[in-house]
Amino acid sequence: MSRTLACALLPMLAAAPLAAEDLPPERRNFVSCPIVRDTASVPCWLAEYDGELYFLTLQTDVSAPVTPPWLGHRVLVEGVVAAERPRVCGGVVLEPVVLSVLPELDASCNTLLPAEERYNLKFEPPRPPGPSGGRLAFAGAAPPPPAEPARAFTLRYDFDGLIVFRHAGELTAILDAAKARGARRVSIAGHRGSVLLGNGTTLVEQPGIARRRAEQVADLLRGAGLTDVEYVVRWDDEAGAADGDDAALRRVTVELDP
Repeated sequence: MSRTLACALLPMLAAAPLAAEDLPPERRNFVSCPIVRDTASVPCWLAEYDGELYFLTLQTDVSAPVTPPWLGHRVLVEGVVAAERPRVCGGVVLEPVVLSVLPELDASCNTLLPAEERYNLKFEPPRPPGPSGGRLAFAGAAPPPPAEPARAFTLRYDFDGLIVFRHAGELTAILDAAKARGARRVSIAGHRGSVLLGNGTTLVEQPGIARRRAEQVADLLRGAGLTDVEYVVRWDDEAGAADGDDAALRRVTVELDP
């Protein structure tokens, strides 16, 4: 789907109803250029904010829970300082952390740091090498099903994002639960969010993203063979109010036989 309007400019920045000092002291929400540090095993990704260096993630498989950012683009970082964790690759660890690559090109985001022996990392790949074993949206293995299949599910999204590889297991779980329960109705609701940044402004997702999320999930489930159910697809295009812990606002909820 076209993102011409979304890519034309950064999403609107507006005065925030809360000030930066209202954020919990351990919370870090900021936009910055990502930095790649080379190591003997696998590159790691960092970002600098307010004079401090933060560890974001390793360069891993695209199905990993945290998808690495890209050089040439700024990244929205939403995380919590893990004070008990030692630094990784020289950066303060954020855990949990959510990364959202912003679509606009930024040529200044091109910093590569050389490998240093003190930053060598042990790394176990998340899956064996080779191509993915199935269709992209349903390629990941779902966890073993519970004794009673779940009725409600929540998908979380990157800022302005749609379905990516890490959603594979969740979509598979929804599909399996609907079949196991013999569901007759699938209710899907899309939501749009905003993010309170540390500088006291709010970054708002593009209009229409809630609808696109909800309709995409319905289309993927239909395409995977879940066709003998009634779909109730709705969305709330009013952006959820930012309060600092904002990644949860960007979501789709799915209920079976509500």
